[in-house]
Amino acid sequence: MHIFAIANQKGGVGKTTTAVNLAAALAAQGQRTLLIDLDPQGNATMGSGVDKRSLSRSVYHVLLELAAIGETRTRSPSGAYDVLPANRDLAGAEVEMVDLERREMRLKSALIERVGDYDFVLIDCPPSLSMLTLNGLCAAHGVIIPMQCEYYALEGLSDLVNTIKKVHANLNRDLKIIGLLRVMFDPRSTLSTQVSAQLEDHFGDKVFRTIVPRNVRLAEAPSHGVPGVLYDKNAKGAQAYLAFADELIARVKTWYE
Repeated sequence: MHIFAIANQKGGVGKTTTAVNLAAALAAQGQRTLLIDLDPQGNATMGSGVDKRSLSRSVYHVLLELAAIGETRTRSPSGAYDVLPANRDLAGAEVEMVDLERREMRLKSALIERVGDYDFVLIDCPPSLSMLTLNGLCAAHGVIIPMQCEYYALEGLSDLVNTIKKVHANLNRDLKIIGLLRVMFDPRSTLSTQVSAQLEDHFGDKVFRTIVPRNVRLAEAPSHGVPGVLYDKNAKGAQAYLAFADELIARVKTWYE
């Protein structure tokens, strides 16, 4: 079971879009996939076609050990993957977990029980270094970083890399950067092209070859509760995420060769 946190401390960079579409693309390749929504906004939940307003249990109950993943997960009606859903209850978990034992390890402990159930687990982290994000990073084997090719994104990237190094040193020795995914890419922008080249120079093979273009169909899909790769699989954005799933599966295979 490969557990990947999808993280970036900057908001609006396509984390949830990446999480939902990668989950659907991996499932389309026959991979048993679980998507964990760790953001109180519940966007990955809604984008997977699960109504966050009607949940009786959520990831909140799992983190507080009030329920197990097996009784909380639900199937995405549109994609062939499971979702551990989130809603506004999760905002309260931040405060309630402060005084708990093993507070950073709650998600990791819950996932150990399901180790044989999935090939891939994707964790959609909130855009801040919170107790929720820390749970995601402590449970994960690696981090996938979606980022836009713009100046401010580079600023935030150095903060995130430092955070990952600290978690690796103090809490999770397994944690590493799996790769950087360039999203919302506009090839007409000189700045985008320049920043993309800088990333390749600095991070080398840590930069995924797949580039996800800015795409209207991907942006429309969440309002229909369907991942973009299923909403319009011929759209350029959908094709990019399907290619990204292929690239990720291939990269994982090289770890065992």
